[in-house]
Amino acid sequence: MSATRQDAWTQDEDLLLAEVVLRHIREGGTQLAAFEEVGRKLSRTSAACGFRWNSYVRKQYKTGIEHAKKQRKNSKNNQTIATQETSSKDQGLSSENKNETLNIHSIIKYLENYESHHANYQEVKRENEYLRSQLKQFEQTNKKLLEEKLSLKNSLQVIEEDYKALIEIMDRARKMVVLQEDERSRKVKFQMDRNGNLERVEK
Repeated sequence: MSATRQDAWTQDEDLLLAEVVLRHIREGGTQLAAFEEVGRKLSRTSAACGFRWNSYVRKQYKTGIEHAKKQRKNSKNNQTIATQETSSKDQGLSSENKNETLNIHSIIKYLENYESHHANYQEVKRENEYLRSQLKQFEQTNKKLLEEKLSLKNSLQVIEEDYKALIEIMDRARKMVVLQEDERSRKVKFQMDRNGNLERVEK
C-alpha cells in the first residue's frame, strides 16, 4: 500500500479530478465516490481530493458542471419516456395483469426513489462531517494565530517600554553633561596682570 501523498497538486491531477467528478455528476453518482476514486488513483485521501475540488478546481469548471447536470437530467427524462412507452405497450393485457404490472412498477419506483434519497442523505451526511472536521481545523489554526498575535503584542509592549526607558536615560545623561559644562564655565575667571594682559584664574 503506497503512502498517502501530501505534496502540491499538479495541473494533470487537477484535470483528472475534474474529469472524474464531472463523469460522476453525469452518471448520477456522488461526489464522495468521485473523490474516493481519484484518491485511489493519486494515492491521496478522499478528504484531500474533496478539499482541492471545493477550494480550487470547481471554480474552474462551472460551465462543465452545469452541462453535466443537464446531461444527467436528459438521461433521466429518456429513461422515463422509455418506461412510459413500455407501460403503453402493456395496455393490451387483461385488467388483472395490468394491476399486477402497475403494482410491480410502483414498488420498483418506490425502491429506486428510496435508494436515491438514502444515497443522497448519506452523501450529505458525509460531506457535512467532512466540513465539520475542516471547520474544527480552521478554528484550531485561528486560536493558535490569536495566541501568537497576543504574544507578539506583549513582546512589542515590552520593547516599547525598554525603548522609552533608554530614551529617558540618554536624556538624563545629556542634561548631566550640559550641567557639568556649565559648572566648569562658571569656575573660570579672567583678571588683568600688572602688564595689562588677561590671565585665567580658577575659582
